[in-house]
Amino acid sequence: MEINRPDVVSEVAAAFADYEDALVANEVERIVGFFAADAVRFGVADQQVGLPEQTAWRRAQPPLPPGRRLKDTVITAYGADVAVVTTLFGYPETDTLGRQSQTWVRLPQGWRIVTAHVSHPALERNETAN
Repeated sequence: MEINRPDVVSEVAAAFADYEDALVANEVERIVGFFAADAVRFGVADQQVGLPEQTAWRRAQPPLPPGRRLKDTVITAYGADVAVVTTLFGYPETDTLGRQSQTWVRLPQGWRIVTAHVSHPALERNETAN
């Protein structure tokens, strides 16, 4: 198995950037469109299995705070059809960084997230989620 094929890393980087753009813009249908039908997402104090749960959850959430930034994003591709994206994220009002990981798989409809996990130390103490 070839690790980090440049073409695969580039494709996933573009998909991840599009996802991040949708997330920051709070475009629920677009965000959910990046997930596989049976994707599992673990948030800070929430979890969703499948698109109906994720869509309902996303619609109930307020937009992210302005100024979201990413740091130390790493994309590791395994062969032609699987990649893992990890990143730190933060907001202007705090130096505390959250953590985000996603497993992307090339499906017939394109690159989709099959699992995702978000954690944030400051939010975990308050048990609230964005």
